[in-house]
Amino acid sequence: MSDDILYSIRNLTVEYKTRGGAVRAVDNVSLDIRRGEILGLVGESGCGKSTLGKALMRLHDGPASIPAGELWFDGRNLMDLPLREMTDIRGAEIGMVFQDPMTSLNPVQRILDHLTETIHTHEPETSDKAARARAEELAERLGIRRERLKEYPHQMSGGMRQRVMISLALALRAKLVIADEPTTSLDVIVEAKFLDLLKELQKEFGLTILLITHNIGVVAEAADRVAVMYAAKMAEVGTAQDVFIDPKHPYTQGLLKSVPNIKLDSADLYKMGGQPPSLLHPPSGCRFHPRCPFVMDVCRDKEPAFEPVAGDHLASCWLYQTQVANQVVGDQEVQNG
Repeated sequence: MSDDILYSIRNLTVEYKTRGGAVRAVDNVSLDIRRGEILGLVGESGCGKSTLGKALMRLHDGPASIPAGELWFDGRNLMDLPLREMTDIRGAEIGMVFQDPMTSLNPVQRILDHLTETIHTHEPETSDKAARARAEELAERLGIRRERLKEYPHQMSGGMRQRVMISLALALRAKLVIADEPTTSLDVIVEAKFLDLLKELQKEFGLTILLITHNIGVVAEAADRVAVMYAAKMAEVGTAQDVFIDPKHPYTQGLLKSVPNIKLDSADLYKMGGQPPSLLHPPSGCRFHPRCPFVMDVCRDKEPAFEPVAGDHLASCWLYQTQVANQVVGDQEVQNG
């Protein structure tokens, strides 16, 4: 694994057992997260984004399992570690900001106690005075006044609670922060401030951030690179500039067209046809083929490889598989005569 890769996901599959059978919420996904970047993971609700984020911390339980895949974090395959060691890594090396901080924070515990308890759990040798000092310094750097550390979660706004969640992720100087839909409960003004804060923290602390969201505008604002997920599989990955200026996968193209744009002459909104497929009975071949405007026969029968289409820009689409692409171009030339 290259030194600039902090987390390398290889052929990861996450299954849920249901009465109807096994549902693969993440199906044979490979993805690299580079040190010091903000990687935006975007896709429709139910595509497997949050399941993937939790799997990176091995937070699957109950009906969920990981039947296949490797999770290489900072040179270690987390799938080989016992649960006790994973408990030590969570929080200390990988922090998570969940989408609803109100349900993630203890309603009867003061904010300061949340922070000092986190520090003591992973660093029991730290004194109460040192833990309190670190908590106060971190909170202040995140714009939380010291006197507010005496408050309970319900006394804070949604934006302030998200700052508390970030401070919990940073309290142990985590190398990777996974932010799962962190702006869902925020209004647009607070959301903009939160994204600015996220970028400032990335630079100040040298953070690596996985930003999971269905809001493609949030990704455009904050991410260095973008990963697009569809129906439990990876559809496209590239720099933010590549993906937003020259999207390759038809699904990515449809997502971008669906975003309202006041600069366009037409007031009509683009609507992507069809519905996301059932993960219990996914379609054969490319999972996007029932909705794709460029569908070919091969798309219905065979699954395309997830491979580079230009440099570090990857896509899973038969339009860019060399042999098939050449054949399509040839057929079009014959038809155009």
